[in-house]
Amino acid sequence: MSRRCEGLVCGMTRVVAVLMGVLGVATFTTAADTEPPAAFAVSATLEEFLGEPVFVPMQQLWERRGGWGGVLSAPDGTLVAFRSPGGGEIRRSRDGGVSWDAAMPIDASGDASEANGGNALVDETTGELLYVCPQEQWLYRSDDSGETWSRETIEVRPDRLGHVPGIEGAGAMQSGLTLAFGKHRGRLVSPARIMGPQNSNDVVWRPYHYSTALISDDHGKTWQTTNPFPVLGTGEAAIAELSDGRLLYNSREHMSRGNRFFATSYDGGSLWIEARRSDELPDGPRGTSYGLMGGMLRLPIAGRDILLYSSSDTEAGAMPAQTGASIAGGREKITVWASFDGGQSWPVKRLVYDGPSAYSNLGVGRSGTPSEGRIFVIFEGGPAGSHAAVQVASFNLAWLLDGEDLPQ
Repeated sequence: MSRRCEGLVCGMTRVVAVLMGVLGVATFTTAADTEPPAAFAVSATLEEFLGEPVFVPMQQLWERRGGWGGVLSAPDGTLVAFRSPGGGEIRRSRDGGVSWDAAMPIDASGDASEANGGNALVDETTGELLYVCPQEQWLYRSDDSGETWSRETIEVRPDRLGHVPGIEGAGAMQSGLTLAFGKHRGRLVSPARIMGPQNSNDVVWRPYHYSTALISDDHGKTWQTTNPFPVLGTGEAAIAELSDGRLLYNSREHMSRGNRFFATSYDGGSLWIEARRSDELPDGPRGTSYGLMGGMLRLPIAGRDILLYSSSDTEAGAMPAQTGASIAGGREKITVWASFDGGQSWPVKRLVYDGPSAYSNLGVGRSGTPSEGRIFVIFEGGPAGSHAAVQVASFNLAWLLDGEDLPQ
């Protein structure tokens, strides 16, 4: 990945850096903690994802847009797909994604508006599933793999600029994670978004948007909004933890034409530094300044940093008439990329669906369950249009490699 920074984006990077300096945010890094990882970090082996190639073509989960909350694997292997926003619903699979139960509301009252716009994650320490909505200061918690949920009030503390994630502040993100390595293992981390001083998605405020994260050290009761991602005009993001304890942040940007932005945290997600643009990963259709939500995760394999990324792979992008404005044309060809060196290079990619497709997210199965060795991509798309329905497809790493040797 390069560290190039051009024009308006470079200026935005400098603005955030100056603000962080004024506010007294440290800019040094620390060495990764060398203590052993938590047990769940090494729960999978490379062999589980190899063997005979497996690909399960897309199945439609919902006939309308959504799926931004992603798909999680509970500790017992139950898969839980989230449709939010616009619905507050889930669908569950107990057979590794072969079949899916009927849609059910997260909120027992059936009122979709009561459980909408959040982000999901598994607390690997307790085994609970969480669905967190920072702008409304609540979360839903499930201790039975998503069958039932209880709502509770939480505290969300602002960042050093006084902001907390606002409208869509946690929606449209890769699912959160539990840190497995270093002195912060057990911490909950979720990507999030600051929607500018007015919490508005109006075009005039988009240059003030920035990606951020939420961290919790008390199993979701209290969340701290972290220091800003060091590029303005960003939002809709993904975070992965590498085996040396570093966190890799991967973010959409909607102010300039180019690939995805990355940053790194060396302190468990509090501070994000080293902003750079990927040489290889597109931010949705190439040729547009209006990016696209994509997914990223690390396969939980001991001793390996194999990362996956999902997005559109097409040259059909076009520039909007106004900087920062929306233009959703050319969203198609949902594709998954693989990195075998912790995100430094992405030598492998494979098309999942050769048709209209847009927002996407990734999930991974559990050892010893029907979902073992499976990778799941949940995305908007299908024959009726790029935002017409929510689909899910699954595969293993052997399929993604398409007959090529595993890079060492």
